[in-house]
Amino acid sequence: MASPATLDPSLSLYHLLDQKVLADPYPLYRAVREAAPVAWDPYLSCWVVTGYDEALVVLKEFSADRTPTPEFMARLGLGEIGPLADVMCRQMLFLDAPAHTHMRKLCASAFTPRRVERLRRHIEEIADELIDTALPQGRIDVVGDFAERLPAIVTAHLLGMPREDHVQLKAWSADFAQMLGNFQHNPGGVVRVLKSLDEMTRYFRSAIREDRRRLDDGLVRSLVEAEVDGARLTEDEVIANVIVTMVGGQETTTNLIGNGLLTLLLHPDRLIELRDTPEIADTAIEELLRYETPSQHTGRICRTDTVLGGQTIPAGAPVLAVMAAANRDPARFANPDRLDLTRADNRHLAFGWAAHFCFGAPLARMEARIAFQALLRRLPDLALTDHPPVWRDNLGLRGLTALPVTFTPIGRAG
Repeated sequence: MASPATLDPSLSLYHLLDQKVLADPYPLYRAVREAAPVAWDPYLSCWVVTGYDEALVVLKEFSADRTPTPEFMARLGLGEIGPLADVMCRQMLFLDAPAHTHMRKLCASAFTPRRVERLRRHIEEIADELIDTALPQGRIDVVGDFAERLPAIVTAHLLGMPREDHVQLKAWSADFAQMLGNFQHNPGGVVRVLKSLDEMTRYFRSAIREDRRRLDDGLVRSLVEAEVDGARLTEDEVIANVIVTMVGGQETTTNLIGNGLLTLLLHPDRLIELRDTPEIADTAIEELLRYETPSQHTGRICRTDTVLGGQTIPAGAPVLAVMAAANRDPARFANPDRLDLTRADNRHLAFGWAAHFCFGAPLARMEARIAFQALLRRLPDLALTDHPPVWRDNLGLRGLTALPVTFTPIGRAG
């Protein structure tokens, strides 16, 4: 058997820990893909897949069931993180069929297109309200003052939780996302994640048990009451999947808005194009998803010995599908490093694919469309400040810590 393609140390995705690389990971992804679209990364101890066709196979055929059980962690002497493993084992993000199919049917029965569409006017009102606050000042931190708050408020409403809880929900979400998005060993973050997990679990358990009569007609109530073929979710399953829905709904959308606006500001001709021709908003959002993928990679497990990209991946091997790299594969996308807001053929992998395609994608797209149109319409002469953008140290859910911009103050009646 031929030796596997092994990445040179200079090409390991471990280099994403370098802020300079994280600020623009695409040259690294391109170099890795050109070396081998499927390769073993000895520093991460996993297979790294950066080609589009190869990543598609991983997303469609490889196992998502990659979370060790609490019992397994206890045998390793890591029993203290058992509560985290217990929650993740119940989340559909980490399940395969038939358990995943069952869970998704139940959740989909609560997360309907009609429910999403009913949020449209609410999202528009929140976006305008957040912009109103900044209008007289002539400056705004697009991340802290808008891109984080908009989906946090929307998520609280979607879940049926009080609006004033959105700050706490966002803080918990950020802690959980920090764990989900980093594939490096991060022992310092375990205590904080476990504390947030305990607080989240008690919060939602209280809402279900003690405050059920006062729950709004939101996703938590719908998941509690959802029934498909006579089956219902257990309380622990409801809580686990509310948590992953909350995290996905906030972090991905925040990154899409923040990263997307930064991309437009760095391509002023494209910003003007989107502002002056709002009818291209749908294709523009798809292109921003492709060009600056909010969720950069996801893990899978190879089910059986599989030949992929000329490499034999053994059964049980961990695999990292790098969607952000696949979305810049020139074998799939013409001029992949060019931002084309009217790109027609754009079957990107930003929301995953197949069974695990993100069922919150319609809401994320709606929020992004409303956000970009409101920002570009109401804030004239948007410009970056002299402060360079700083990226969070989250390698998978890649986003900015802040995005300060200036504009011409126009008063509150914009």
